Amino acid sequence: MSKAQLGMVNKDDRNGDGDAALWARFCERFRREVGDAIYVSWFKSLELETIVDGVAYLSVPTKFLRSWIQAHYLDKLRNTIAAEIPGVRDIALELRAAMRLPGTGLAERRGLDAARDPGAVEAKRAATTGKDQLKADSAGSFGGSSLDGRFRFSTFLVGPSNQLAIAAARQVGEGSSGAGTTFNPLYFFSNVGLGKTHLIQAIAHAGMEAGRRVIYLTAEKFMYGFVAALKRQNSMAFKDSLRSIDLLVIDDVQFLQGKTIQHEFCHTLNALIDSGRQVVIAGDRSPNELENLDERVKSRFAGGLCVEIQSLDEGLRRGILDARIQSIRTAHPAFDVTANVVSMVTKLIDTNGRDLDGAVNRLLAHTILAGAPLTLEAAEAAIRDLIRVKEPKKVKIEDIQKLVATHFNVSRADILSSRRTANVVRPRQIAMYLAKTMTLRSLPEIGRRFGGRDHTTVLHAVRKIEEMASKDMGLSQELDLLKRLLGD
Repeated sequence: MSKAQLGMVNKDDRNGDGDAALWARFCERFRREVGDAIYVSWFKSLELETIVDGVAYLSVPTKFLRSWIQAHYLDKLRNTIAAEIPGVRDIALELRAAMRLPGTGLAERRGLDAARDPGAVEAKRAATTGKDQLKADSAGSFGGSSLDGRFRFSTFLVGPSNQLAIAAARQVGEGSSGAGTTFNPLYFFSNVGLGKTHLIQAIAHAGMEAGRRVIYLTAEKFMYGFVAALKRQNSMAFKDSLRSIDLLVIDDVQFLQGKTIQHEFCHTLNALIDSGRQVVIAGDRSPNELENLDERVKSRFAGGLCVEIQSLDEGLRRGILDARIQSIRTAHPAFDVTANVVSMVTKLIDTNGRDLDGAVNRLLAHTILAGAPLTLEAAEAAIRDLIRVKEPKKVKIEDIQKLVATHFNVSRADILSSRRTANVVRPRQIAMYLAKTMTLRSLPEIGRRFGGRDHTTVLHAVRKIEEMASKDMGLSQELDLLKRLLGD
């Protein structure tokens, strides 16, 4: 089955008029079932890429469109296609840009084009020029993860929370090959939805445009590539493909698992950094808080520049909303959001950029589906599920250790040491007690963070402080004070 756009037949269809007729029949039936308004708004750009093993692979141009269709019409699409096109049992909806990257498109991955029309594949490869060819070459013998074309420096909104991060990212991403690696490795960390992935993909894009050899990988992709190379018994080719590049960009490093994989990852980091190549990494915590990572890997991260991206301030949230609304208006000119509604959403949703995107999507759905003006009351009802009750501050074990050390006039090194003097033992036990009661860390994890102690030592300290606090009002009040200071 060749590619066809919903509502019209592709003139380059390679499989004849029969397939085109089936697809056209499906288009007409689906238009009748959903109605012209919904069809034009949401399904006009849907395309059928191919059918493999009873699965129809569909594509759309944007993540927003994919999410909306998956949430509202996936079952209807599946049932209608199965009824109209023989042999189709299921559907898969993917992003068109990701499916058509040179050498990684859906048909190329499954070997379908080569089987059906080898000449068409060669023509497509020969037509790949400029930046697309550069991206294909940059992946080397080990293909990297797909980059989102929207994630560039020009589309990254800057505010007080990310000024240092964007400055460091630009210096690394826009430097030419061999220009030096002042910040190496460059490590970004933050909570979800604050722009880490956007920033490191912008670095990858800028590096490619500067003529550098770049590979962008998620931690999952790195693990998959390494395990696959071991199974194929060509791990040396895997290592060489990573160590022969100019810029390695790794996302979601907190998901890197397994001692063997982490060992190889550490060797790759060392090889690249020692040879003057740039490494950029993103995670959801600071290096010291990545309990699952090998100490040598964390030490390498800490040896470079670690930059935390802070929560979005109100001005930055407003900018994100304005940019998102303006982008959607290009496809939906009737989407009108008043300044009062934007101000309300800015104040009510102060978590992250993904929730802001979700809010705009809900406002758009209300406008199109309800067909009513977007009043303040209607907008508040549309985003109600995204308004979160303020959660208590996330307390870090490191913060507990520092505060307790300062409060009792000892050093953090004393608390982590093996000293058994009374002026150190009591603060250490109090810090362990607070770590158990104010964090979600397990006893073994807390023990490791307190100088590699056994979990039974932590349990003894917790029970000891609980018993003493029940009898000593002064200690109980002191613990309450420390908890308030940590929670502010």
